[in-house]
Amino acid sequence: MILITGATGILGRVVVLELLKSGKQVRACKRATSNVEDVRNSFKFYTENPDEYYNKIEWVDVDFEDAESLKTALENVTEIYHCAGKVSFHPKDKKELHQNNIKFTEQLLYACENSSVQNFCYISSIAVLDGVNDSGEIDETCDYNPKISHSAYAASKHFAEMEVWRASAEGLNTVILNPGVILGSGNWKNSSGTLFSTFIKNKFTFSGGTAYVDVRDVAKIALELMDNKHFGERFVVVAENKNFVTIADQIREKVGLSKTKLLPMFLLNIGRILNILLGWLISPLKMISKPNIEAVSTNTKVSNKKLLKTINYPFISIQESVEFHLNNYISDHKK
Repeated sequence: MILITGATGILGRVVVLELLKSGKQVRACKRATSNVEDVRNSFKFYTENPDEYYNKIEWVDVDFEDAESLKTALENVTEIYHCAGKVSFHPKDKKELHQNNIKFTEQLLYACENSSVQNFCYISSIAVLDGVNDSGEIDETCDYNPKISHSAYAASKHFAEMEVWRASAEGLNTVILNPGVILGSGNWKNSSGTLFSTFIKNKFTFSGGTAYVDVRDVAKIALELMDNKHFGERFVVVAENKNFVTIADQIREKVGLSKTKLLPMFLLNIGRILNILLGWLISPLKMISKPNIEAVSTNTKVSNKKLLKTINYPFISIQESVEFHLNNYISDHKK
């Protein structure tokens, strides 16, 4: 039996589907309030037999703060794909990020002790990687630097990774994936699922960029790394680096909107000053922090060389990925 946390999330649902396609028994974690119909609906984008696969899922409600709940979820489980977590770059979410990303990972790993669980895959983020290698690129050797400012999200994923490394040192077979921005279908109001609505609603974007990857690639790579026992390692999982304006213009052109305009850097700096003066009063200003400004105004290349050397995976191009998921977004919002 294989357990997937965050199974209703943009990635978790596709990991569930890929495991089912390979004939595995799947137990999928959800909250009591989760919208599993959204998962069923999104399966139609990834397979011609959505109901066939969906009906094979064993759903389980999990409370990460309840040891008995976790114990029940882990019965007869040999592998875990830990996809659950919160994504937010707003400082107001610091406490929730700590709880969802660090404490829940810690509780899950403690529950794995003296259980049937042997293998553990953790989905982290490129946000934990600092600095560049000798080639001027970000890769797995670029360790988190505690001496510089980070978003609460980056910090939470780093400390969650530390919990995974602790479990690895104690004998659990672990592998960590550090994906870029994941492009996927469904879950349109959360995490990277908001990418399409954000670029459609806003004609302004930033001068920087980041690394992207298709959700189907992340899911398949996670399964391949686990199946081939690449334990005790972490892998950057990105397909291409793209400027925000490139992605935004592709999306806006598709829906008949004007091209994106760049938000001037001086306005961001003014916003940061206003954050210092009035952030305590006006919550949205808190988003204009030093780490966030640096993140949206730079585009340092993120390298996938280690992964390609390890499994030589054929990535979906980001242009194709955006087109595919944008069409799905449009299809869902015609209803």
